[in-house]
Amino acid sequence: MITDFLDLGLSTELLNAVAEMGFEKPTPVQSRIIPLLLAEDNDIVCLAQTGTGKTAAFGLPALEYLDLKSDATQVLVLSPTRELCRQITQDLMSYSKYRPETKIVSVYGGANIVSQIRALKKGAQIIVATPGRLLDILKRGEADLSHVRSLILDEADEMLNMGFKEELDAILELLPAERRSLLFSATLPKEVERIARSYMKNPTVVTVGERNAGADNVEHFYYMVREEDRYAALKRIADYNPDIYAIVFCRTREETQKIADSLQKDGYDADALHGDLSQAQRDSVMSRFKRRSLHILVATDVAARGIDVNDLSHVINYNLPQEIELYTHRSGRTGRASRSGVSIAIVNQREKGKIKRIEEVIKKKFTRLPIPGAKEICERQLTHLINEIDAAEVRNDIEAFMPLINELWDGMTKDELVRKILSYEFNRFFDYYRKAKDLNIPEKEKPVSKRKGDNGKTAGPDSSRKIRKEEIGECEAGFTWIRLNLGYKNRIEPRNILNIMKALGIAKKAVGKIEIFHDHLYVAVDSSAAEYVASEIDGASYNSRRLKAEINL
Repeated sequence: MITDFLDLGLSTELLNAVAEMGFEKPTPVQSRIIPLLLAEDNDIVCLAQTGTGKTAAFGLPALEYLDLKSDATQVLVLSPTRELCRQITQDLMSYSKYRPETKIVSVYGGANIVSQIRALKKGAQIIVATPGRLLDILKRGEADLSHVRSLILDEADEMLNMGFKEELDAILELLPAERRSLLFSATLPKEVERIARSYMKNPTVVTVGERNAGADNVEHFYYMVREEDRYAALKRIADYNPDIYAIVFCRTREETQKIADSLQKDGYDADALHGDLSQAQRDSVMSRFKRRSLHILVATDVAARGIDVNDLSHVINYNLPQEIELYTHRSGRTGRASRSGVSIAIVNQREKGKIKRIEEVIKKKFTRLPIPGAKEICERQLTHLINEIDAAEVRNDIEAFMPLINELWDGMTKDELVRKILSYEFNRFFDYYRKAKDLNIPEKEKPVSKRKGDNGKTAGPDSSRKIRKEEIGECEAGFTWIRLNLGYKNRIEPRNILNIMKALGIAKKAVGKIEIFHDHLYVAVDSSAAEYVASEIDGASYNSRRLKAEINL
């Protein structure tokens, strides 16, 4: 395998730019893909995890073969989110630093479409776009893809998870038949295989690392808690790791904002990143996170796509993702650039089986850790503070104040001084944890359903949550029926149900059949998400109607 950028066959201008960016040796995906793209012209499907250097793998060859004398669009890069779209554009501009005539335009939702169209009209040799916004521009007749020679689909699996199938099909149909297609994906679900079969010509499949395998330098841990203690456990994880620099993943936008707000209220440097934020808000949050003004970023899976931070200490799964493949995406955010990383899952007893399924997919073992208690947390915080004091730079400026300091502290012993300084810093920890309970669940404690029947007792198999199979028959394999008290009389349609699921963070492919009756309906959802969906919908309101969700146990 090639171990030096000089041996990849790139031009001097690109190599100089790469060197200035601090790249010393190509990553495995770059060593495999760049020589193939420079030496051959066949289509390629590359299976590689997030954070492996894919942008340089496809970006450097694309820039190498760009005809700089023409303003026509020659390269189209499609990515799932605006964050990733902008990150790719920024990287391509950095790579082309010594080719100033290169014209790169990014188009994505959440920004002024008129400004983007104006930029395209000035010439765009490379367009980096999200599918939805690009299709809007194409429908207006404001972009010309007839000269595209290279199509790059980055994180194709995520684009399909986000429901861009129809947009992708429409865009790909407009591209010239004589082109090269490159597809990059962390996983290879059926829909991605369909794209490859339909729009690529006998592609070469390159797998860098095992499919869905976790990075070798990432350790995987989980904490077992009762559902009501999930947030308290998150705080203890943060307190136990004073140097924490982490992304906390949540399932929904609402939960993401709620957790970030709670962390801020409790004194943590945290903020939220999700789809309900304006572009200016997202930019502000990401800027503070990259500067480390924020130590904890609470994000949804979709919003976190495109975050380019190499030195995260932790990835924390506040909730496990609905789809196991997403865990690989999440954990791949830490342990980058040969650094070690930690991926943590906070789970309740019902989710222990999912931990085992993730282990099978990523081919790595999770270690269960006890939730830190008051003594352990205070010891870690104390050690951290003492190390910081020990490493502090002592400047001459302090000498002018030493007489005053000696006067004020006259008669105070060393032990008394140390106790006062540390108490000043630690009293809030002592106060908070003095009566803190043990959050650990005994190994043999049986899981208890948090949902209750009308009599206040724990709902069992004979409760009202059990629906009648005879009305709709057995559910498709891997899915579970959920009954909702909405029907045709409420003017409900399948698309309304899909929107509800999307708001909960449930991917379209995790929703099966929808059967609508006069005053109720049944929706099939992935069995691993059934409990979550039922608990989130039950008691919520829809068009001023209080919802009741019943799951087939």
